[in-house]
Amino acid sequence: MRDHGGVMKVSTRGDYAARALLSLALHESDRPTSVKEIAERTTLPQPYLEQILLAVKGAGLVRSKRGVGGGYVLARPAAEITLAQILGAVEGPLVTVIGEHDHCEGHCALQEVWFGVSEEMRLVLERVTLADLVEQTRVGHPLPAVTPS
Repeated sequence: MRDHGGVMKVSTRGDYAARALLSLALHESDRPTSVKEIAERTTLPQPYLEQILLAVKGAGLVRSKRGVGGGYVLARPAAEITLAQILGAVEGPLVTVIGEHDHCEGHCALQEVWFGVSEEMRLVLERVTLADLVEQTRVGHPLPAVTPS
């Protein structure tokens, strides 16, 4: 997550990582999936995808097998991999950085809103798993609303 005025924003790298792992979850089998196959399914650039998969492998979210028939598989069940973990693997921990309150008119009130938006986004990313996204993709229903804990 990059900080833009205190609001978390998903980078292209984070989006690509989520799309790549969702592709693995959607086509889950005992056979590893090659980077070429993932690139074809997701229409993402293969060289960039290779870097991203190395990062998520380093975070323990996928495993790789070399050689003929090699490729990537999820390292644990899709229900145990959250969007927060995927984004954290390629972008670092999810943090919300809010600058010091200044005394410009209304700025404190706006800062509170930006913080609230970031916090809601963090909660969604920590709650939504690859399994949820697989279900949503297959059934076509929106994910349930976030309920405050």
